[in-house]
Amino acid sequence: MPDAVIVDAVRTPIGKRNGSLADVHPADLSGYVLKDLQRRTGIDPALIDDVVWGCVNQVGDQAAQIGRYAVLAAGWPETVPGVTINRACGSSQSAFDFAAGMVMAGQYDVVVAGGVETMTRVPLGAGRDLGRPFGSLVRERYAADLTSGEFPNEDFNQGVGAERIAGKWGFSRTRLDEYSSRSHELAAAAIDAGAFDGQLVRIPGKDEFTADEGLRRGTTPEKLAKLKPSFTEDGVIHAGNASQISDGASAVLITTPERAKELGLTPIARYHSGAVSGADPLMMLTGPIPATQKVLKRSGLSISDIGAFEVNEAFAPVPLAWQAELGADDKVLNPLGGAIAVGHPLGASGTILMTRLLHHMRDRSIRYGLQTMCEGGGTANATIVELL
Repeated sequence: MPDAVIVDAVRTPIGKRNGSLADVHPADLSGYVLKDLQRRTGIDPALIDDVVWGCVNQVGDQAAQIGRYAVLAAGWPETVPGVTINRACGSSQSAFDFAAGMVMAGQYDVVVAGGVETMTRVPLGAGRDLGRPFGSLVRERYAADLTSGEFPNEDFNQGVGAERIAGKWGFSRTRLDEYSSRSHELAAAAIDAGAFDGQLVRIPGKDEFTADEGLRRGTTPEKLAKLKPSFTEDGVIHAGNASQISDGASAVLITTPERAKELGLTPIARYHSGAVSGADPLMMLTGPIPATQKVLKRSGLSISDIGAFEVNEAFAPVPLAWQAELGADDKVLNPLGGAIAVGHPLGASGTILMTRLLHHMRDRSIRYGLQTMCEGGGTANATIVELL
């Protein structure tokens, strides 16, 4: 089986809601990212077998197969296809896994994986608001849990799921706010050190937009303590310990080692292992725990072999519960901060995290990195990459 290697990974700075990217159409934003990936690698886009593109809310400006329109917006040949993937928040991580799998299967030689979400233009839940996506059979299956217990009649709600996780693992609001403050502190340090500079795409007409703009410097647990709970009157989840609503796009170029050599490209890393798992759809956000256990078993590696983890900060209890079960050291868990500090543009976040992880591994000579992402409905991806 051929290896799949990652040649380069790029992303936009993450724009806050109604921020710098609010007036940029998601197809155009995708096109800018693809063009920059082409510029950096020098790849002839006619050689690309497919563009596998993540996007969650595929309505409005993001409807009609945005993966294809990303290709056309980039000015690439009409012969280059594109496909759009939706696995909720893990959409572009799934795009990455699928693209690497197709290379390893010998189906593709050169492929781009990535994603986009402009949550300013297509609000969170825009697709869900058009109908009842769960159907009667799903509701009947979980009827007893949905109508009893601590959160009756809350449906399948991620915020309530985060409250359930905090309760199960015994995380106080203070502990969650301490973790959230850490996210801002680490993100600020990474931005100030230029850790992201080499991976960022410049957007035409946005000369001042050079860093993730959701960061709130000086965030402390004391400041966060003033915020009201978002889901229950006495709850622990609020806007300050949850991921921010954001805009962004990202992309990676994947090929085989042999094809990379033929094209004069130097890969950053190889795709080592991947896994996807399902978990309780009511608690919803615990999927990274079994997904990580599954990918570690598949890879033959242990938690101590991994030098950096990107565990998406959908809500503070998610990485904390993951850490409690897996035992990863604080120093290697989200060392650059995360979505609580800089935002979570749904369909783009998978390859945004992968871009951050790959560049961090190269900068620090870290052999193995692992990324995992909780997803709506209770699924999760976990992916291990190895530095070359």
